[in-house]
Amino acid sequence: MKKLALALSTGLLVTSLGASVANAQTMRMEAAEHPRIVRAIQNLEDAIAYLEAAPNDFGGHKGAAIQASRAAISELRASLAFRAQMDRR
Repeated sequence: MKKLALALSTGLLVTSLGASVANAQTMRMEAAEHPRIVRAIQNLEDAIAYLEAAPNDFGGHKGAAIQASRAAISELRASLAFRAQMDRR
């Protein structure tokens, strides 16, 4: 019984790892097909790091700018994930 449980859990782990690898490869392909989106994400991440390190609060807009930039990154990543999902169909 223990061998069966081990075999089943190992099979599930291998299956989930295989799906993760396939998903990661699809996401890399999407990133390669949409380099401007990837650059936008990188630029926003750089801007966030710059704002967080800046001593100035930019007239009170610093927090909102960081929050909006994080939201934009989330949406851009979601758009790449959507395309990857559509391409797997």
